[in-house]
This record gives sequence, C-alpha cells and structure tokens, in this order.
Amino acid sequence: MEITTPVRVDQIKNLSVGDQLVITGTIYTGRDAALPRLVKAIQENRLGGMDIHLEGGIVFHSAVSIAGIGPTSSNKVEIEESIPALSKAGIRIHIGKGALSPKTVKALQEFQSIFAVTPPASALLTQRIVSKRVVAFPEEGMEAIHELVVREFPVIVAISQGRSVYDKVRRKSDDGP
Repeated sequence: MEITTPVRVDQIKNLSVGDQLVITGTIYTGRDAALPRLVKAIQENRLGGMDIHLEGGIVFHSAVSIAGIGPTSSNKVEIEESIPALSKAGIRIHIGKGALSPKTVKALQEFQSIFAVTPPASALLTQRIVSKRVVAFPEEGMEAIHELVVREFPVIVAISQGRSVYDKVRRKSDDGP
C-alpha cells in the first residue's frame, strides 16, 4: 500500500501486521539522544520555534550519516519511552526495529499509531532519500532530528490494532526450546 505524508488515521486504521507499505513524503529521524528532547519540547510547548510538523508525521528511529541510514533498536529505554508521547502529539507511524513492550503496544493502539520495520538494507533505504536537512538539536550531530523527503520508502507493519509480529516470537521464547 502506498502512503503519502501527512498520514491520516483512516489510512492506517485497518492495517494488519505483515502489511507492506511504501512511503513518500517527509520522515523525521531521531534516536536515544534527540527523541527525549523532542518529547520534552512537546510537554513544554516549545515546538513553535522548531520546523517540525508532528500531526500525521512519521518518525524513523535512525541517525543520518554519510554512510547512510538504518534503524536502531526501538526498545532502547529513551526511544521506547518517547513513542507514547509522540503518538499522542500526532505521529502516526514509528519506524525502527525490535520488539516493544505490551505497554507501548497499547499506547500505539490508544493513540491510533502503528510501528513498522524496514527491510535490513541500509543501501536501499538511503537510495530512497530525495533530500535531508537538520531541523532540531544540531549539536547532536548525526543523531540530531533530521527531516528526510523520501520516495517509495519501504516498510512492513509490525504493530497495529494492539497486535505485534513479535508476540509469536515472545511466546515461543517463553515456552523454551
């Protein structure tokens, strides 16, 4: 399914785990240094001075470097704890990797957002970037909040409607070998 930003709730409300999406438009990047700062700016009503538009937005848990882009683990405390607040603020799609806690899965459902993963191919993802610029926290270097304009950026829905692709894996590991 093709998605163009800004993302509307009606575009994602019926997505299922395993659905494949192709995104065109604006994606913001952030990791464990910048995302908590962004949440703090939201909580303190300080977004006005930043060129960031969260409603219908997408956040990719990644740094941006000369070598390219690729997901970082979304279940790092600083990143995972930012997901509910960013979803509440209007982010509709979070892109990263790794299983998220049941609490975060519930927050995604409550705030009508989804979590998606990327194919494990940094070179492919980097080729989909049309333009990029730093929009907040430049002192964080490659971990600053970047705005990416992308064309046909591939992702796979990993959490939607309270269900997670990782649930089956978690149950298997709980059962033992």
